[in-house]
Amino acid sequence: MEYVKVTFPTDRFVYIDEDKAGITNQILRVDAGTHGFDLGNLANYKPATVEVEVKETTVLLPMLVVFTKKGK
Repeated sequence: MEYVKVTFPTDRFVYIDEDKAGITNQILRVDAGTHGFDLGNLANYKPATVEVEVKETTVLLPMLVVFTKKGK
């Protein structure tokens, strides 16, 4: 089991491989391997998706996946 923290300035649903998996800014558990992350259909964030290989993480040292708000 691996651990990821998806960050965003506000709470949003996190989708991992197109499945709702949790909330931003919390530690989420995922299987080891390559996964796609996004924040759903409100396209006010960037990047649109992040695809990364998740491996060698711990609950104390999760992989960070960072999203930011789009500029106006």
